[in-house]
Amino acid sequence: MPAYDAAAVAALADERVSRRDRVLPPAFWGRTIAEVLADRPRLSQLPTPLMTLSAPGVRHNIETLAGWCAHHGVEHAPHGKTTMAPALWAQQLDAGAWALTLANVYHLAVARQFGVQRVLIANSVVSPLQLRWVADELARDPEFEVSVWADSVRTVEIMEAARSAYVGPDARPLDVMVELGAPGGRTGARDFETAEAVATAVAEASTLRLVGVAGYEGAVSDSVDEPGLAAVRAFLRDMAELHSRLGKLYDEGVVPIVTAGGSEFFELVAEVLGPLTDARVVVRSGAYISHDDGLYRRVSPLGESPRTDGEQLVAAMHGWMRITSQPEPGLAIFDAGRRDFPVDQDMPEPQLVRPRSTGEPVLPATGMTVTKLNDQHGYLRFGDEPVVIGDELRVGLSHPCTAFDKWGLIPVVDDPDAADPVVVDLIRTYF
Repeated sequence: MPAYDAAAVAALADERVSRRDRVLPPAFWGRTIAEVLADRPRLSQLPTPLMTLSAPGVRHNIETLAGWCAHHGVEHAPHGKTTMAPALWAQQLDAGAWALTLANVYHLAVARQFGVQRVLIANSVVSPLQLRWVADELARDPEFEVSVWADSVRTVEIMEAARSAYVGPDARPLDVMVELGAPGGRTGARDFETAEAVATAVAEASTLRLVGVAGYEGAVSDSVDEPGLAAVRAFLRDMAELHSRLGKLYDEGVVPIVTAGGSEFFELVAEVLGPLTDARVVVRSGAYISHDDGLYRRVSPLGESPRTDGEQLVAAMHGWMRITSQPEPGLAIFDAGRRDFPVDQDMPEPQLVRPRSTGEPVLPATGMTVTKLNDQHGYLRFGDEPVVIGDELRVGLSHPCTAFDKWGLIPVVDDPDAADPVVVDLIRTYF
């Protein structure tokens, strides 16, 4: 069975763009995405502010992590909530991703619209309405696989009550992973006793099936210093221990899943959990697809971290804005703000200036700093290398998860370093 519906993904090219697609000027409205791309528009034909993806950068990152996972003997279920872009999900699945990770049932509904066949929901689902919808999907498509997380007996009781009142005795069970957490962290059972009670409740339920152990080590530490790394390793060892304790509860024929690994510590997941021989070890890194010029450049195992053990990822997302005002010496105001670019981790990083006259060479943004963003304006401080009104500025962005969600349509360019890049794709997101 294919991992997704390729025809549904291909049909995205037949969608017509409209005024809701702010990345395109009115001259393009009413045309299909395929018709827009057939003319090979240049970046200079698009309005600012704008976020773009680099085609070679995205391709490099997908191939790099796929190769890394294969080398380390772990599976990959990239977290699709990073991009919420079925066309990018398809590229990840084509590169060998074992499944897609999602955060909630709305995300799952988008995935099912595009025929994604194997999904890990990295969350508990306790809404009876949503549980019934998932049951309908399991009944409709015998090839569809989905698992959810549980960290309390109460969660299991809610799922069992909702499902047993709705599905018959012959219905396919809902797969459940016990989530382990840590004191002060996010969700997850805080000790083995609680986790084993949850697993026992799942195993005894008539409409559920225990399939593994899950956790999110990023909630244990956000530091890549030695104490932070030690805390993450200890948590992952606890996950391995819990998996061992649950062995007698798995149904015959079930290959248990042990899954952890966001975009910051996935090499520790391979180090600690990779040696498990009686489980499928799955990492869930999602931000790697675009990487960034901030948070993940600093902390990713395939970034600039000294922990890097393979080919580095590259920043494949960029912001573009236009200088609109120079109200005082050394200060320029541009036409982008918090509604356009993320600021939850780092300010945008000035990288290149594209002068106001098309055809002039692109210049490095030497001595320039973004100091503040309002809703629709940004503040650029500069020194000896001035900018003038009308110049365009390319910036690096930090934190993909709060960048993609601001754009319903994202242009993909052939070369973000070119004087006037060619738009080679338009990626639709579903936030």
